[in-house]
Amino acid sequence: MRLTIVGCSGSGPGPTSAASSYLVEHDGFRVLLDLGNGAFGALQALADPDTVDAVYLSHLHADHCLDVAPLVVWHRYSGRASGRRLPLIAPAGADRRLARAYDGDGAPLTDVFDFAVTPVSAVLGPFQVQTARTAHPVECHAIRLTAHGSSLVYTGDTGPCQAVVDLAWGADVLLAEAAHPERDDLPPDLHLTGRQAGETAAAARVRRLLVTHVPPWVDPAAQLADARAVFPAAELVRPGATYQI
Repeated sequence: MRLTIVGCSGSGPGPTSAASSYLVEHDGFRVLLDLGNGAFGALQALADPDTVDAVYLSHLHADHCLDVAPLVVWHRYSGRASGRRLPLIAPAGADRRLARAYDGDGAPLTDVFDFAVTPVSAVLGPFQVQTARTAHPVECHAIRLTAHGSSLVYTGDTGPCQAVVDLAWGADVLLAEAAHPERDDLPPDLHLTGRQAGETAAAARVRRLLVTHVPPWVDPAAQLADARAVFPAAELVRPGATYQI
């Protein structure tokens, strides 16, 4: 299994990265986990969009889903798309929400996508998929992909959450958001701090922690240091970086 960081900026695109998007590949099958603001442009430097086999959206905040709109444009008008409908798995109502984001009239996008509601478990190409609801103001799901004995867990957006720990138990890699700096006045059930990302990794006994979704106004080095204070096998992701899992 290979993970490529398409975009990793939290809460919106930053000066050096698009918002959240991650390309996972195994046996020639490609899944996009999220497609936030600016990510479709970055994706085109890494892969032919027509080779993406499925899109999995953790939730419907703009920094995780808004570049579905230019993906629609590409499929409809580039002349390079095969014409096959692309599976898009997301929380209930994504078909209507994304249609409104693309066009105020909300015309269906079913010529481009085969919409499905996030399952608890499923098979997607070579991947076994498991999901868990996270602690976030809107419906959001962490996602675990397993193939040939290797496993990747992506938190989506979440505050500290036992369901995410349970989902990530024993995983090879935990790709965890760490959007909040350490402060006393942080809102609950929204995002993880660097330390909380490390605590999640430690509690789940994962082998490796990849820290992502740090907003442009938060110091990424501080987030990483806080994560490593609890879980030393932590790294900070960079756009375009690849990881073998």
